Amino acid sequence: MLDTFFIKSLKHPLRITAVVIDKLGIKANWITLFGFAFGMMVLPALYFGNTSLALLCVIINRVMDGLDGAVARVQGPTDLGGYLDITLDFIFYSAVIFGFALMNPLENALAASFLIFSFMGTGSSFLAFAIMAEKQKIERLDYGRKSLYFLGGLAEGTETIALLILICLFPSYFAVMAYVFGLMCWITTATRIYAGYRTLS
Repeated sequence: MLDTFFIKSLKHPLRITAVVIDKLGIKANWITLFGFAFGMMVLPALYFGNTSLALLCVIINRVMDGLDGAVARVQGPTDLGGYLDITLDFIFYSAVIFGFALMNPLENALAASFLIFSFMGTGSSFLAFAIMAEKQKIERLDYGRKSLYFLGGLAEGTETIALLILICLFPSYFAVMAYVFGLMCWITTATRIYAGYRTLS
């Protein structure tokens, strides 16, 4: 829902940073892999109840995710880069939620399961439509040049990042926020399926 606004707002500063990174010879895929490796440290951090370290992992991962795309646009997007970006993003999102289940199984496990289940709805509706959109040469210019077609919704990347930050800041409210965001995901899934049906038919 908020992705278009934030992507446009961050486009210029990210591009300036990306040009500098490109001149240093750093490849976009290196940034993707570094961000993922650092982000996955969220699992041991949450297992040991260190939500401050978990928050740092989330922030570094998301900053790297913004930078890798900007650098890729300077160096030229690749299929491998797009594949790594979306695959590792989904793994990371689910890892954070699983980490909260590890931290407090009694109170968080069911809510975490529901949210990861909800991620399957948003993820599958997004990826399935991306395949068909590519096949039919459908483009969404609002999001700029990306490797995959982005079909919008109530719960997109910006909202997901906000959730990850909030649950690290207020871990005692994890279950409530997980259920609320899970419902948002299912509303997004329903609207995406409807929009996909209308577009493809």
